[in-house]
Amino acid sequence: MKAFYAEEQKRHDPRAFLSSGAAQPNPEKPERIERLLVGALSAGCTIERPRDHGLGPAAAVHTPEYLDFLEHIYARWQRIEGASAEVIPNIHPIARNGSYPASAVGQAGYHMADTACPISGETWQSALWSAWSAVEAAEAVISGAPAAYALCRPPGHHAFADVAGGFCFINNSAVAAQVLRKQAARVAILDVDLHHGNGTQGIFYARPDVLTVSLHADPVRFYPFFWGHADERGEGPGLGYNFNLPLPRKSADAAFLEALEVAFQRIRAFSPDALVVALGLDAFEGDPFGGLSVTTPGFSRIGEAIAKLGLPTVIVQEGGYLCDELGDNLTAFLTGFGGKMR
Repeated sequence: MKAFYAEEQKRHDPRAFLSSGAAQPNPEKPERIERLLVGALSAGCTIERPRDHGLGPAAAVHTPEYLDFLEHIYARWQRIEGASAEVIPNIHPIARNGSYPASAVGQAGYHMADTACPISGETWQSALWSAWSAVEAAEAVISGAPAAYALCRPPGHHAFADVAGGFCFINNSAVAAQVLRKQAARVAILDVDLHHGNGTQGIFYARPDVLTVSLHADPVRFYPFFWGHADERGEGPGLGYNFNLPLPRKSADAAFLEALEVAFQRIRAFSPDALVVALGLDAFEGDPFGGLSVTTPGFSRIGEAIAKLGLPTVIVQEGGYLCDELGDNLTAFLTGFGGKMR
């Protein structure tokens, strides 16, 4: 399987985030890439550098207002006397139907959902190259590859059309799905990350051409809290095209695989022409976030099960944080998936 990744994706190196009000080291570190690369190579992947695809793919799923903010906010922030080294919001609108602020501080609050996505001088380029890795993987599948892996970092599934959040800036899974739509009439996105893919859901919530399905820890007491509940079904033309499967905390392999079969039933009913897998490895039992209890062999079984759908598939890296087994978990998923694809 081809895998796509650019060295520029390492340059984003966030320092900290707030957890329960306390400053903690940000877990979305460049070292994740090193471990994931080892995992991809161990699974037999060939690593290729993506091309520069310009702003078009990101602009297809994000507002121009937001992309302009991401590109320029760091330089503007540096002109604020006494400001933090990274762009971090300290005020947020309670609704999004008010006025759009002119100030950098106000726009940071408008376009950043939380403190987990600080913006440095390197963030914009890293996020772009991460998105271009997703574009390249989707183009490979359009060109006839049965599957391709995008080693996306920073991740993307918490990014809405105009809001960053949860370590995410450009929604790589949404970008991949939109690229696939050039050839595929219907695309399904299956998100198996520990956390609900709220940004992906938001981008496609009113669209019937992209089915969004997410398995994740129940958000009633877990990030992202406000999205990911079972009664969120879509709206307008997209009503019935969003499907959430929240799982009890510490659910292990059997429960995850059982929910996956329910997800497959909905995907088959949609009859998609292509699939995007938003691959979070943070459902692992030893992940620092500790929400679910999937094992390393469990990831292999998840990969095998998804491959049986028999769809052209773009695998987009989402979460999965620093632990000794991170690379092994990617290897398990990709070898499980690849074995069934053969």
